[in-house]
Amino acid sequence: MSEEVPDRPPQSGLVGALSVPRNAAIGVAVGIALAILAYLARVFELFGPFAGTREYPVLGPEGWFLVLAFVLATSTALLVASILTVVEAVRLTREL
Repeated sequence: MSEEVPDRPPQSGLVGALSVPRNAAIGVAVGIALAILAYLARVFELFGPFAGTREYPVLGPEGWFLVLAFVLATSTALLVASILTVVEAVRLTREL
């Protein structure tokens, strides 16, 4: 018996067929745009002043909102890329 491990098939075909790089780029663009909009609306009070006032001991309000904007951008990017990839997988499955 040979102890050679068989080669694994390349995964790039699946990634390419599902348009994962394109979906990821769209997700990142949507996530960044949404985070910028939310950050600007909150920090510059575009929709009027916020009713509550609090003290922010470590970063200040802009610092905390920047961290929250990053979380919003990354989670939105992941969600949009996942949805687009699932839609593409369903479309490819129906073509078979």
